[in-house]
Amino acid sequence: MPDCSVVVITYNDADRLPRAVRSVLRQSLRDLEVIISDDASTDGTPEVARRLAEADPRVRYLRRPVNSGGCGAPRNDGIDAARAPYLMFLDSDDELPRHACKSLLAEIERTGTDFVSGQISRLHETTGRLKPYYPSLFARRRVVEGIRHEPDLFLDCFSTNKLYSTAFLRDKVLRFPEDIHYEDHVFAAELYAVARRFAVVPWTVYHWHRAATNDSISLSVDDLGNVRQRVIAARLSDDILRGYGAADLVPHRQYRFVRQDLRVYLNPLPLREPVWVKEFASVVRPYLEEIPGEVYERLDPLDRVCCQLIMDDRTEDLRMAAGSLTGPRAVPRAAVQLGGRTYWGTSVAPRLDITRLRLAELPFSASRLRHEVAALTADGDRVRLTVRSYDPFGMLPVDWTAFLQLGDERVPISPEPSGEGGYVSRVTFTPKGRCDPRIGFTRTSDGHTTTDRIIADPRTAPVELPGCTVKPEGYTAYLAVRPAPASRSGVRRLARRLVKRLSTPENKLRAYKVLIKVLPQRRDLALFESDVGKGYSGSPRAIYEEIRRRGLPIDAVWSVAKGRRNFPADARLVRRGSWRYVYTMARAGIWVDSHGFPLDYPKPRGTRYLQTWHGQGIKSIGFDAPDLRGDFDKPRAQWRRAVARWDALVSPSEEFSRVFLPSNGYSGKVYRCGTPRCDALVRARQEAGRAAEVRRELEVPPGRRVLLYAPTYRDRAKNSGRSVRVDLELLAEELADDWVVVLRTHPVERYSPPERLRHFVRDAGSYPEINDLMLASDALLTDYSSVMCDYALTGKPMLFFIDDWDDYRLSERGVYHDLPAIAPGPCLTATKDLVAVLRELPAVHASYAERYAAFHALWCADEHGDASARIVADFFEGARP
Repeated sequence: MPDCSVVVITYNDADRLPRAVRSVLRQSLRDLEVIISDDASTDGTPEVARRLAEADPRVRYLRRPVNSGGCGAPRNDGIDAARAPYLMFLDSDDELPRHACKSLLAEIERTGTDFVSGQISRLHETTGRLKPYYPSLFARRRVVEGIRHEPDLFLDCFSTNKLYSTAFLRDKVLRFPEDIHYEDHVFAAELYAVARRFAVVPWTVYHWHRAATNDSISLSVDDLGNVRQRVIAARLSDDILRGYGAADLVPHRQYRFVRQDLRVYLNPLPLREPVWVKEFASVVRPYLEEIPGEVYERLDPLDRVCCQLIMDDRTEDLRMAAGSLTGPRAVPRAAVQLGGRTYWGTSVAPRLDITRLRLAELPFSASRLRHEVAALTADGDRVRLTVRSYDPFGMLPVDWTAFLQLGDERVPISPEPSGEGGYVSRVTFTPKGRCDPRIGFTRTSDGHTTTDRIIADPRTAPVELPGCTVKPEGYTAYLAVRPAPASRSGVRRLARRLVKRLSTPENKLRAYKVLIKVLPQRRDLALFESDVGKGYSGSPRAIYEEIRRRGLPIDAVWSVAKGRRNFPADARLVRRGSWRYVYTMARAGIWVDSHGFPLDYPKPRGTRYLQTWHGQGIKSIGFDAPDLRGDFDKPRAQWRRAVARWDALVSPSEEFSRVFLPSNGYSGKVYRCGTPRCDALVRARQEAGRAAEVRRELEVPPGRRVLLYAPTYRDRAKNSGRSVRVDLELLAEELADDWVVVLRTHPVERYSPPERLRHFVRDAGSYPEINDLMLASDALLTDYSSVMCDYALTGKPMLFFIDDWDDYRLSERGVYHDLPAIAPGPCLTATKDLVAVLRELPAVHASYAERYAAFHALWCADEHGDASARIVADFFEGARP
């Protein structure tokens, strides 16, 4: 008996069936069987399946005599034929990750549950990108004692991302309905109704392929018959739950319908013809009218608006509202503000309430307008465009200027009031390259600007011009300029391929090693780099500005990463990683950086390297950090060679030297005179005008206090957004009248606050200089970030949100200090406690005065505001202070 049976259902899929079967045969669990269940294919599938069965004795082939018209019957055949104690399902156009069977088998045997469910991820074949489906459902590994304990799991109605006990399926006589589509929804409802216990695991166990062209049932969303089948499946699922005495769970399953199933059709709705939209609404309306109000209250406001418009039979408004569900989420033409509430459109109804989106409370630069194409024509190689603009939330001031933005180009326009409300603009322009045209308005009083993309009717004919096409694009049909396919000669194509082939990191390193042997040094050439080229900031910036202040004869070049633009207009720039960057590294007699130039590049003979580093604090670093503390010789030797290049190191404090030098194996020259980047914080009183300017840039309303929230990344979850652990929704509900949160995530993190929070949260992840944010703030909220040490120079309150402290110190990163024991402010683990502390902040801060002084003495004793001057005098001028 095999350990696991995998039922692969197929119909007319000869090309993809081998890929699916191979993904099972290559599983790390070897003792399994593959049951190919063919629903009477009429193409080459039978021959392909027989060859697969002949090639491997673990493969069996079943074939139905007549096509059933759905997936239920072949899956039931597989259940009947399975010989293993555990069972999985796989569609022939999808795949299983290599360890799916083994990991799920281990989990079901460990937990003794009826089935185990794991993360299902969409695999976009055109890009190779994996996108997890509702990752929050699978975030924790756990055992669920029945669906009533976690009814949100009705969102997981797949049959393919689960390993089942075969005996459980047979004992409960769990079968797929054979006369409908979306049979897995009905099967899942009964599965959840009868399962006593089931397990959930966080890893991906199923790759759901998304091809450029796909004929699967779930993607046939332009077929009204498909809509009817989904409604039938929803009703059957509800009836099954009622039949098992679980009527209380029906609203939770219906929530899945309005949140997920309905969205499948709403997303592309703006592209549909009015007749189709009318018929669609008539199909789903009777079911929506049966759903209790409590379900709609849980929905996002715009989903709820769409449901109400369906029930009101307002199909043209429905097409407009559906356009707000995807992409930039366009706003309506009109909105009603009444009694502190905001309503979509021109009427007031509870389910049209969109107050939660806070669209009427956004700062001007984030405020939303709606721009629609009224006319689009070609005029030779130019475009004539007429746009209607709507200001539904009354955000435009009395005095403003307007423009059409085409990439980096701005074309002035003169919108005129229209008789239907809003404004009409007429502009003629010459499109260039690839861009998404936007209409922008600039507030004259302070220069703040808001821009939005332009919406076109999906049926608008593309305008073909020499070199490009102007056309609507995407579900919401935003206007786009797209270049014509390049027609290159064979020689040019060959040349481009050759250059690309030669421009590999390995070839650049080889060339660099030759260059440093033959090129003469330029002792007056200095290469500056901050945060691997991501900005003009930190200590390299402070040293650069001190050099310029003194007028030293040093030719400075800044390394800049792709897409970074916050450098002075007169600064010389070189793209990091380019051939010119390699050449500059080889010639420069001085290197200055805060993180590390490319690790494998040896320093040229005679070049002097000043390492300023980028922070100090409690986190483990160097050979103690997670990426180097393992017993792997190559990365440790690589870092040891990189550190050996340093000629001088900036040490902010005695404590930094005590920890950093041994943990990085550094024994060279050390500057113990403070941190150049902190000079501005020491001189905070001189920077008061800058603080007020930053608050204006961030559009902080008068009278509001600023909380700088600066969490550090998590080593095991970089680029995930998981470092933002505070409940910003709750914080906004409680404190939006008194505070503004300025969110400064770590450079390796990816997080953008949702639009509904931008009235309260200012996204400062890409703000060029964190010192400015510290000066403009009234308090700091952090976790384990080194920013705490710099912020101590301001004397302002600090709060620490450390809900994962045990995990972070023991297994995630590791620390040198017990933060709760030394923190100069309260350490918190719940957002409600953070709210309480912020309401009593002056008293709380005063209670930590003694600890604050000790913290300052530990990390900031050497900061006197003259670090840049002293280091430049010694390292660059050669005169010791």
